[in-house]
Parts: sequence; structure tokens; C-alpha cells
Amino acid sequence: MTAQPINNIRNFSIVAHIDHGKSTLADRLIQLTGGLDAREMAGKEQVLDSMDIERERGITIKAQTVRLSYRARDGMDYILNLIDTPGHVDFAYEVNRSLAACEGSLLVVDASQGVEAQTLANVYHAIDAGHEIVPVLNKVDLPASEPEKVKQQIEDVIGLDASQAIEISAKTGQNVPEVLEAIVTRLPPPKGDRDATLKALLVDSWYDLYLGVVVLVRIVDGRLKKGQRIRMMGTNAAYDVDRVGVFTPKLLLADELGPGEIGFLTASIKEVADTRVGDTITDDRKPVDAMLPGFKPAIPVVFCGLFPVDAAQFEDLRAAMGKLRLNDASFSFEMETSAALGFGFRCGFLGLLHLEIIQERLQREFNLELIATAPSVIYKMKLRNGTEIQIHNPVDMPDPMAILEIDEPWIEATILTPDEYLGSVLKLCQDRRGAQKELTYVGSRAMVKYDLPLNEVVFDFYDRLKSVSKGYASFDYHLTDFKPADLVKMQILVNGEPVDALAMLVHKTRAESRGRAMVEKLKELIPPHMFQVPIQAAIGGKIIARETVRALRKDVTAKCYGGDVTRKRKLLEKQKEGKKKMRQYGKVDIPQEAFIAALKVDV
Repeated sequence: MTAQPINNIRNFSIVAHIDHGKSTLADRLIQLTGGLDAREMAGKEQVLDSMDIERERGITIKAQTVRLSYRARDGMDYILNLIDTPGHVDFAYEVNRSLAACEGSLLVVDASQGVEAQTLANVYHAIDAGHEIVPVLNKVDLPASEPEKVKQQIEDVIGLDASQAIEISAKTGQNVPEVLEAIVTRLPPPKGDRDATLKALLVDSWYDLYLGVVVLVRIVDGRLKKGQRIRMMGTNAAYDVDRVGVFTPKLLLADELGPGEIGFLTASIKEVADTRVGDTITDDRKPVDAMLPGFKPAIPVVFCGLFPVDAAQFEDLRAAMGKLRLNDASFSFEMETSAALGFGFRCGFLGLLHLEIIQERLQREFNLELIATAPSVIYKMKLRNGTEIQIHNPVDMPDPMAILEIDEPWIEATILTPDEYLGSVLKLCQDRRGAQKELTYVGSRAMVKYDLPLNEVVFDFYDRLKSVSKGYASFDYHLTDFKPADLVKMQILVNGEPVDALAMLVHKTRAESRGRAMVEKLKELIPPHMFQVPIQAAIGGKIIARETVRALRKDVTAKCYGGDVTRKRKLLEKQKEGKKKMRQYGKVDIPQEAFIAALKVDV
């Protein structure tokens, strides 16, 4: 495989809202350029979505890259490097790093749905990265599609000229060749100097059972060859390159990669942790002076404890998490213990979908049964002795008397909703302590911007938003800053024992209603025992709500028929004593579903 002239290379990514057809368009482009033949494509949609979970949910989680060869109408041969990116807000970091490796983007908008919240977020990422953008209207074959209206929306909301937007149907293949021509004619070629010292951007890395760590790179200057000794400037580690190649989407080895090309290298690297995404790779013998700007590391915003249902599976859980961490640098975990749940891990995630995906992968791929504790966010606490601490587990909260101020993270949320659901959406945001920033209209749809505390969003906000808007509202957010808040730690006591998994930090004004709702829910979920089980919500030493699970009644007098009443009374007294003793020593079994259901209460 020979190196390509730089003017004949086009690097582009596909950005869009969830389910607007990114992965299907990628399939059609691969098919048209002969990346895979009809037999290899048969019965397999979304070729680049390799995980089962991606296929089932119809979402992209990992950004995937593929190199396509295309002969344009002008008779020239071009190399197209396509990166298919996720659309969900939790995986925005995947989008950012993919965009850094490209010069242009295809903005895919569903012609029946129009511009959504995530469309906006992703296109702004692309504009920030200095991309040339080609608007593509997908699903024009649907009866509900309104291409002219959507073009107007793109111009009004995003401010892009949509007069040249390409109208396609990725599913049927209608007009897709026009997209290939637009990539070649409207997107700029990369810049770079072939004879300069090697400078490459580390875009992604993952673990392969046979090859070890595979590193995806975008060459900026110079050439990357097999046998060359390279240095990672961030970690200052040097390696000898074993293999160099590209994905078409099949793995294809090459002699070298030149400027503007996207490909992979392997270099006997043992752990993915040794390869920092966004790092600069250079020649070990004559390194470059300055590193590439790279991109911000993924910072976890949601934390939750994961514990094995069976304590004997703890080591299996540790091994499984280590394996997942190999291919997902944004997932972090540390060991923790809980009085109620035993040994487990405190894990950091980019959002609730990320949490759900990791939990599902642990259960599916490693056959683990898990209990998840209440998700929480990072809180900053200023103590009276002048120190500042960060906590992401309510159980670790210091004595309230020692705390001067608690700061909680806030986000700016952008919500797009049809007009008829606007009232319900605004009420939901107000109930979650939101402050409205602006309200504008995009045709018949309202676009609302709200400042919201993250701990109100992190739980079931997305589910509630979808239910109040019948599924039509779309939602995107980004972290803004930390603000002081009047928060208290609420404990749930079952039979007088605090349950760590249900401890949470709540706003003082909502503590009582939240506590009451949780104990009522737990009363339904905890099965009756042989003794009464009191369930209480407490703030410090003050009980704010209580419910009691009634004892199972066993008819101990069934065998006494006739005779003196004192015989029956004696048996009942004996039973009473036994129940009293059990209440002192009795262990309450809380079913696993009770943990999650109790946390998803509507207040």
C-alpha cells in the first residue's frame, strides 16, 4: 500500500443527534466505495457498531474509523478517512477527540425530526474545531419528511447555509453518491509537511487479544514507519513500532503513513493506560519541540457504588472492571466497603447512560449479578478549619458542624420540545430547582435553556422529560460551575440500621418529601418478616419520615381448640417474646430491585 499525495486525502466525521442515521450512512459509504462487498454486508446493519449492546439499543458508543478509496467524477483517486461518532451526550468526549483528527464534518439531520438538542451540541463542537461543514438531510423517503422546513431550521438555529444541503435516504441509498462527491469537492484536504519530523496525534487506543494495545493515530507532519522508534511526549515512554496500517474496515498493513493519514500502530505496549488519548507521538531520535494541543481528558461527573450480589464474586468483578477499563479510559473505579453490601467498587461515569452501559456489559459479558447504589455527583466542601475537600459518596460526608459551605455542580441544559409540551417541560425544570435562561422558537418548536443542579438531573430527569413530552423532547447539557447549596445528608434506616446504599445528599427544602416518598416505596418493596420492620428517613439524629412493614402473622393458637383461654394467652405471650427478641437480632433481607426502585421515586 503506497502513501497518498496529501491533496487527495479527506478526513471527515459524521455528526448528528441520536438515531438520525449516522451509522446507516456510514454503511452506505462503505458499500459504495467497495470497503466491504455485498456478502460481507449481508444481514448486518451498522457495520461499525461492533458491540452487541450498540446494535440492540441502536446507538454508537465508541467512535469507529474506516479508510475508503474513492474515484471521483473528475477521474482522480481519493482516500476518505471516515470517523463515525456517537450522538449521545454521555459520549461527547468521543466526539471531541474524533473531530480533532478531521478537517470537515457531515452534519446529518433527520428530515422528518429536524434539528435536535444534540445536533446543536455536536455541530458546535465541529465549528469550534474549525471544520468545514456539509449539511445532509437524511430520511427524505419518509412521508413525514419536510426538507425545505428543516433547511430553514438549520439556517435559523445553527446559522449554516443550507441551500446546498444534500437530500438523501441512507436506508435506501437514494442520492448517497452525491455525498461522496461533496466530501471530495467541498471539504478541504489536510495540511502537513512530509519531510518534517514525525508529529502525530493519538486519537484512541484499545486492547486487542492478539496485537496488544492498538493505537489510532492521525499523522500531522512527517512519516510513521514500521521499525521506527517513537516517543509519547505526555508519558515520555519510547517504543519500537511493530506494525503500521489502516482499517478499510478490515485491518490492512502498510509500510508507512504520511501526513494527513489516519491509521493505527502497534508497538508491544502492555496497557492502554500507557497511551493517553490526545498525546503527541514523535520520533525518539529527533523529537519535536511543542506538543499538539490535544483535548481535555474525560472527567467523570456521576459516581455510584457497584457491589456483587454474591460476595464470592468480588475478585471476578475486579477482573471484569480491569478489562472494561482497558477499552474505556473514561471509566474509573476504586475499592470501597459498605456495612450493608460488603466489598465493592466506587465507579466514576460520564453520565447515566454510560453507567447503564457499563453495568449491562458487566452483567452480560462477565455474568455478574450487581447491586448499584444511588448515583451521586462530586460536591466541594469548605470546612471550618480552612481546608477544601471533594466527596462523591454521601457516606463520606464529614460532621455537618465542621462544614462551612457545600458547593454542588450546575449544568446548562438545552431542551427542544414541541410547543404543546412546553408547560410540562418548564414545570419539570422548575420542580428540579432550575432557573430559566432563555426561551426561543424554532418554527413550531420551543428551545429552552435552563440552569439546573446536576444532582437533580442525574437520577431520572431524562426519563421524566421523555414521559411529559411523549418522547418528543430532546435534551443536551454541559457542566458550567459549582454553586453554594443548602444540602443535608439523608440516611435511610431499616430496622434501626443505616443502609449505606440509600444514603444521599438532598436539598433541605426537598428532604422531607423525598424521605417520605422513599420510605413509602420501601414499605411496598421489603417483604414481611416474622417481626415488624420499621423503615425511617433521618437527617442526623432527627427522624423525618417513618413507615412500618407489618409482621407475618402465624396462627400459633391453631392447635388449641376448646379448653381454657389462658392456654391461648400463654402461647400468644410466648410468640410476642420471640418476636421482640428477633427484632433485636433479626436480619432484614432487602431485595435488589428495592434499591433501584426506591431511588426512582417521583417527588
